[in-house]
Amino acid sequence: MIDQIKKLGPGLLFAGAAIGVSHLVQSTKAGAEFGFGLIWALILCNFFKYPFFLFGTKYAFSTGETLLHGYKKIGDYVLYIYLLLSIVTIFTIQAAVTIVTAGLAVELFGFNNNIAIMASIILILCIIILTVGKYKLLDNFIKIVILILALSTLFAVGYATNNNVVELNFNQIFPDEVSGIIFLAAFMGWMPAPLDVSIWQSIWTKEKLNLNNKIKYKSALFDFNVGYISTVFLGLCFVALGAFVMFGSGQTFSNNGSEFANQLIKLYTANLGENVKIFISVAAFTTMLSTTITCLDASPRAMSQTLKLLNHKKISGYNTWILIISIVTMIIFVFFESEMGTLIKIATILSFITAPIYAIMNYSLVNSDYMPKKFKLSKSMKFYSISGIIFLTIFSIWYITLI
Repeated sequence: MIDQIKKLGPGLLFAGAAIGVSHLVQSTKAGAEFGFGLIWALILCNFFKYPFFLFGTKYAFSTGETLLHGYKKIGDYVLYIYLLLSIVTIFTIQAAVTIVTAGLAVELFGFNNNIAIMASIILILCIIILTVGKYKLLDNFIKIVILILALSTLFAVGYATNNNVVELNFNQIFPDEVSGIIFLAAFMGWMPAPLDVSIWQSIWTKEKLNLNNKIKYKSALFDFNVGYISTVFLGLCFVALGAFVMFGSGQTFSNNGSEFANQLIKLYTANLGENVKIFISVAAFTTMLSTTITCLDASPRAMSQTLKLLNHKKISGYNTWILIISIVTMIIFVFFESEMGTLIKIATILSFITAPIYAIMNYSLVNSDYMPKKFKLSKSMKFYSISGIIFLTIFSIWYITLI
């Protein structure tokens, strides 16, 4: 068992990337506004997205390549689709997660009230970790962060459950108002994560195999499942926290990054007591820190590989893209910090609408002749995957027709 834990890596990095805005912001908000009424959406999204995230691990392990290399084999047009979708979202996503992290850092440490400065400090620290320590340091760092996150979140949920005096209602809800439908799309878009994270998963799996080529597929699958199950479980925990603490309170969240963090911590401590403030603060901060650093690692890796595969090598360096993303993110801090909520809404809805595209791309690749026979999909997995594509497509078309 200890040996299995040591081999964990890409799965926990997936968890680190996934457990962020989707959990701390969207899941908490789902619990606050709908109680336990959107549990159905959380479960269905995680269930139907599972195979497409798994394909990132499966393809990388079986071929020694990332999904991006596979897309190249299908045709350059697939890579250009990915490039276009990435350019539209990566800066917004990085800005959104870093602003929330900075707001929580101000609440936790309190030594600088300027959100833009704090966000820049966090970005610089992440850049140092990634450029100096590279994958190995990130791998070890994220294991510590996920452990702290899990323990502090479980404590907070346990405390909230024990002190809950409101009768629980598990009736499931399908929003019928426009604002509720928009939130549902945003909630499902990043639950447990945007589907392009499957590409990041394949990159991290390849990096892990480069460090240790003796890892067996069973261990890689165990690693992925640990990460995935962790994201589902902690998603339920944050919905529960929102339901126990905020449901029926009449509170609404600010679009401003620092004000949002302040509201979140104060609302929790007001209901659970000052004694748990440190646990809530640490849980929230580590949640967002893990997302900030994994996004800042994965996006440059993906952009770098994509541009190299498309023969645009002059702007394809990993460090180059870390700097580009960081600089654009800092610019967004200065001009759009007060619109954090809008940034998150745009990014999450885009992820919701584009999910079927990534699902089809991933399924087409692993179901093609480029996949080694030993790792070909079973009939049940094909049925499962096609069901997922249908589910994601129907919901996306339904949402587009409404707006």
